[in-house]
This record gives sequence, C-alpha cells and structure tokens, in this order.
Amino acid sequence: MKKRTLWLAGLWCGQALAAPPQVVLHAAPSTSDRKLHGRFLHITDIHPDPYYAEGTSQSSQCHRKEPSDNDQRAGYYGTPFGTCDSPWSLTNITFEHLEEHWSSEIDFVIWTGDNARHDEDHEIPRPLDEVFALNRAVAKKMEDVFLKKGIPVVPSLGNNDVWQLSSAWQRTRNTLSPGPNEITDEFASIWDAFIPSGFKTSFRDGAYYALEVIPDALAAISLNTMYFYHNNKAVRGCLVGDASDPGNLQFDWLEEQLEMFRARQMQVWVTGHIPPSDYHYFPECYYRYAELSLRYQDVILGSLFGHLNVDHFYFVEAADLNISPEKDGMVPHSSEGTIFEALMTNFKALAKGSKHLNYDDYAVVTVSPSLVPNPYLPSFRVFSYNISGLGSTTVGAVGEDEYLLMTKKERASRWKHLPYRHGNDGNDGRQCMGAGYRDSWRCKLRPWRSDSHAPSRQNTLWTPLGYAQYYIPQLEEYDEKDGPKFKLEYLTFPISSLHLTEGPVPLRNLPKSLREAGVTESELAPYELRDLTIPSWLDLACELGKPREKKLRKRFKKYMYMGGEDI
Repeated sequence: MKKRTLWLAGLWCGQALAAPPQVVLHAAPSTSDRKLHGRFLHITDIHPDPYYAEGTSQSSQCHRKEPSDNDQRAGYYGTPFGTCDSPWSLTNITFEHLEEHWSSEIDFVIWTGDNARHDEDHEIPRPLDEVFALNRAVAKKMEDVFLKKGIPVVPSLGNNDVWQLSSAWQRTRNTLSPGPNEITDEFASIWDAFIPSGFKTSFRDGAYYALEVIPDALAAISLNTMYFYHNNKAVRGCLVGDASDPGNLQFDWLEEQLEMFRARQMQVWVTGHIPPSDYHYFPECYYRYAELSLRYQDVILGSLFGHLNVDHFYFVEAADLNISPEKDGMVPHSSEGTIFEALMTNFKALAKGSKHLNYDDYAVVTVSPSLVPNPYLPSFRVFSYNISGLGSTTVGAVGEDEYLLMTKKERASRWKHLPYRHGNDGNDGRQCMGAGYRDSWRCKLRPWRSDSHAPSRQNTLWTPLGYAQYYIPQLEEYDEKDGPKFKLEYLTFPISSLHLTEGPVPLRNLPKSLREAGVTESELAPYELRDLTIPSWLDLACELGKPREKKLRKRFKKYMYMGGEDI
C-alpha cells in the first residue's frame, strides 16, 4: 500500500498548488487529448474532521474520551453507522483509491459539497477560517488527483461549507447572504482552478456556474442550493416580483443557461448539494425548480445531489405545480415517517396509475450517499453514459464529430415540429385570481414542449446508462496496519452488459464473481435497469410501489441504508 501523506500538516496556512483553470469552450491541451470513457464520478459529503481521534467517544463527536460513554469507540478509519465525521485517514485513503482505480477511467467529477466537519462540538466551535481551510485541503486533493490529469471537477457549495456571524456575534448555521460576500469571495479563490474563466466574476455574486465538461457536447451546471434552502433566513424564498432575491436571480440565470444549451443542442447534468423538494426548499423556489426541470426535460439528463447521506431517487412531477388548497394545507410528505416510507407511499401511487403515466410530467432526482460514515458507510458512485456512435475517441475531438453534428441537426429539426402543452393547464384560472395564489409561480407557468426522443427519455447519445456504487463494509475492523478497501456494493446495469466491448464498468473494478462471462444472476445487480432514462426510473418506482414486491423492496431498503437504521 502506498505511503499516505497526512494533509493536516500545513492545513491552516490555506495554500493550494496551482492547477490549470477549466474553461468553457477552449479546453487545455491535456484535456483535449484525453480519451473519452463515457463515465464520471459523483462524490459528496466528505466532512473531514481535523480533531477526530481514534479511541474517543461518539458523544464528543470523536474528539475526546468520555468515561461514562458506552457507545462504540472511534475507529482509525472512521466510526460506521455513527455520529462522527471523517478522519483524515479515511479522506486520504479514498483519494488514493480513486487515483489508482478511477482517475484513468472517467471523464469528469461531480463533487456536491460539505467539505468541513459538522459544528456539533460546543467545546471546539468551528470557525470560518477552519471551514475555508478544510475546503482548500479537499480542493487541493481534487486538483492533484483529477484536474492535473485534465479531468474537469465540478464542485458545489454545501450547507456545512458556510456560516456567518449575526449582529450579536453568534454563529448562524445554514446561512448565506446574497453575494458578493466573504464566503463567495473566498470560494472563488478556493475553487479558482475549477471555475470557468467566463464565470469567475459572476461566481462571486452567487456561487453558481456552468462548465462544459465535454466542449460543445455535455455540460454540468453547479447550483448554489443555499439560496433555495428554507433554513437560510438571509434570503427571501423566490417570491414572485422579488427580482433581487438571490434565489430568483439564480433561477433566471439557470433558465438562460438551459435555453443557451438547448439552442446549441447540448445536454446538461444539474448538480448541487441540497436536493429539491417541498420539504427542503422554500415553496416558491421549489415551484421554479420543478417548472424548469420539466420545461427543459429535453436538455437535462438528470439531477445529482447529496446532503441527506441516504441513497435514493425520486421524481419532480408536473402535479407538484397544480394548485390544491387541500394539499397546500398539509405537512410536506418528506417530514412524515422515514425517507423509505415516504418513497414507498409515492411509488405506490405511481404504480396504481402506471397505465396512464405521461413521461412528459416527470424529472428524476438522484441522491448519492456520503463519504462520511455518518450515519452509514463511506461511499461513492461512478456513472456510465452512452457514447456509442461517436467516431472520436478523445474529449477534444467530440465537438466536431460527424455523428454528434448529425445528431444535433436531427434533434433541432425534430424540436421545431413538437407541439406546446402544459403551462397553466392543470390549474383553475379562478384560483389564480385569488390572493393566496395570484402571486405564486404556479400561476406564472409558461407553455413547454417535450421530446420523447431526448436522451433523458430514450437511450441515445449521452443517455445515462447506470452506475456502480462502492463502499467500505466492516470499516471498524481496519487499523493503521491494515487499511480498508472499497468494494462494489451494487450496480444498476444488467449483468449481460458488463462483458460487452467497452463495458460500463472496467473489469478490474468488478469483484471476481462478476468478471467472468456467463454469470446470469447476482445480488450485486438487483435492478438490471437497461438505462437511467425517465421511463426506466419510473418502471423501477412502479415495481417498488407494488406491495407484493417484498423481496425487491427489501433489497432496495438494504442498499438505501447500507444495512443500517432507517431515517
């Protein structure tokens, strides 16, 4: 095993080695010459803790020994199913593993925030300079392992990456004021190598940007979800008519970006930290997110988020935009019961109406589990996407590829002839005249068109095909002399696809039980989804929604919580 370098040395000086900045349209030569793999990494919620100490008590956030504490003691590489953050040993070994096994196999990295410890230990408060220093340390690792090899990295701001002082000089959690401010300025510096040159100035205004990870073909949009988050009391919640609200400004910008990418016939991944829902977002922010997700379903391949540390997926639905006084008076479903129970309730409703589902009415949100073993196990996932048909084998040549240009031309021609629908069709015009709804985004919906042949709907160029998820089981058994290894937890692909030429997962990163052709069944392939299009996700949801599918539900729940307790 390679010798591990501790990051803690020099952490507080806040220095990071320079790396070539990412650009929107003109990639550096090293980026252009990279082989195109059709894969990308999603990693989230790393939460390194410089005060973590082996053998300490969870009641002290694994910072001190508490004599009366009978809980599991802190392990060398972390405390599984616990309440503590990540030791540097776990963070280091994760990046060593990614460099050795994946840095030569992926095209870009989605990194969705929370790179500082939780502020839960009142004896060791978390100051802002520590938050910045921890983020600089993780950013340097991202630069060394990926960016210096020409692999684009797309970071997003997490709720634990920010806080500010109130007028009484008290720390305020989950708070980010409209930019520019100290936090957006500092992250513009920390992520200088990651932010495209065309967004460096605007990033200071709101900490969001877009990056063409494959120039002229595929982009990632990094949202600052703190401006939508209902716990952020420094913003006003995307109210209609509030043009200066940072949430509204961000959605206006997002719409411009999506319209521009549509005009260029590009595809987009939308990324961020806090996943969109009527429970986590201000209501009007959620309505804007849902409307844009559906109106640009032909452009958006999917939405990737973290924050909840629980592996799951769900849907943004057109029905969420309908006005229903009865529903509006109810408690948001996500606050009742566990996440699993809420999902099964929603999936059961989908299953009952499965014969009448209209794919135009749905967008998919996937939430990845965390690297921090709080409250489960360290994890990351690698997505595969469709690059078949391209004659180009390097990233820089894709933009001028004949097959890509032909595909763009066909999509543009088809788009011109698609009919408009939706808008305010689901709402009663009389209700929109009432004071309670007149100033809601649900009464300001624009008509939109949907393309059943878009990559989010049909397996074609750039369509997400599936993912493989890796984790560290038995984390507590490892020590300094015996380091842990990431293992495949499960994958979504059909087993039959694993041994195709240029398969979705490099054979060397599969367990021995899946490396040889002829295997037809495995617990590691519980879903065997043909792809990750909206129809495929809805098919899986409908199957899970059937009460008789007890075995499938049990597997889903097992992977969702990694064998731990429900939350």
